[in-house]
Amino acid sequence: MTAKRIWIAVVLVVAAVLLVWRWMARAQSEAEGPAHSTVTTAAVSLVKRRDLGDTLTVSGAFKPFQDIDVHAKVAGYIRKIYVDVGDHVKEGQTLATLEVPELAAQLAGTDAAVRGAQEQIRRAQGDLDRAQSTHAAAHSAYHRLKQASDTQPGLVAQQEVDDWQAKDLGAEAQVASAEAELSAARQQLQVAQATQKQYTALSDYTRITAPFAGVITVRYADTGSLIAAGTATSTQSMPVVRLAQISILRLVLQIPESVAPQIHVGGSIKVHVQALNKDFEGKVSRFADSLDQQTRTMETELDFQNSDGKLMPGMFCETLFVHDRKQNALTIPIEAVNRVGDETTVFVVDSQNVVRARPVKLGQESTTQIEVLSGLIEGERVIDGNLGEFVPGQTVLPKVVEAGNSSQAGIR
Repeated sequence: MTAKRIWIAVVLVVAAVLLVWRWMARAQSEAEGPAHSTVTTAAVSLVKRRDLGDTLTVSGAFKPFQDIDVHAKVAGYIRKIYVDVGDHVKEGQTLATLEVPELAAQLAGTDAAVRGAQEQIRRAQGDLDRAQSTHAAAHSAYHRLKQASDTQPGLVAQQEVDDWQAKDLGAEAQVASAEAELSAARQQLQVAQATQKQYTALSDYTRITAPFAGVITVRYADTGSLIAAGTATSTQSMPVVRLAQISILRLVLQIPESVAPQIHVGGSIKVHVQALNKDFEGKVSRFADSLDQQTRTMETELDFQNSDGKLMPGMFCETLFVHDRKQNALTIPIEAVNRVGDETTVFVVDSQNVVRARPVKLGQESTTQIEVLSGLIEGERVIDGNLGEFVPGQTVLPKVVEAGNSSQAGIR
């Protein structure tokens, strides 16, 4: 009885061991089975025909077409300032007026000098008229006596004839002197009038006006501020306001050497303004026609009409230039190319989803695409990115991604 129980116990232990062994083997088989049956997912791109070109981004910022500090021509105190920051002004509009007391006194002095010169001219003219009358009478008397003396010698004493000749010459000299005094008086009037015009012009400069239509961007002075003359070179004069013309904006771009041959005056160029998320079109107005020796770029200016005021000076923008353009080229993403030495291959996924290595000949290259000259046909699938994870003959699960979107390559 004891031997039978021992035998039964041994059988039960062996059976339990067999069951545990089979359960562990099955669990291990189930754990390893899926790993061996999983197929790697591969991001693939289709071989397509597209326009190929190298895209270059050039950045810049808008600035006013004209941007100046408005100074006063004469020194004085601001009597009244009529504008402030943000005000839109027209050409010729009064921005401020100056108080210059000494200038008014100087102008009154020039007016008096002009009137004095005019009186001097009238006085000199009267003296000339009297001298001419005296000379005419003396000249006539002398010629009558001279004629009588010549006709009847001894009728008139020679002494009397000589006296009237002297009076005639003296009267003639008086006429010349009066004419000189009249000429000097007229010159004095011209000097006085020139001085009067000078101070009148300076008086006009007490009214500070806008040289062009624009917007006030900075106001430097207030009522009562002392403003130095803008022509003074020995002192730093303070401007009254800063005026910017924004109806037209200027965009200065540094165009690289590769794009410079495409630039010509009058050409249209689109720029993208990030702040507005909108494209604007401008005209090439001027360019340096010469490359900077250090940066190998050409300074190019574009003008943008901004009558609606949507654009603001300082706004950042980007311009895309496409050069080396080639149309209808057979292309693949650059990430699909595997270069080893002089050999260039791609991994093609055939109709059975098997990876095949294919040698190719490549041509022109852009930032994301490269031209295929031979080795592929349009519509074939090539693995795009993470090429080191695949080997020829491997079966994969292809997933088509957008051309050049390498961030999705190698999805597992």
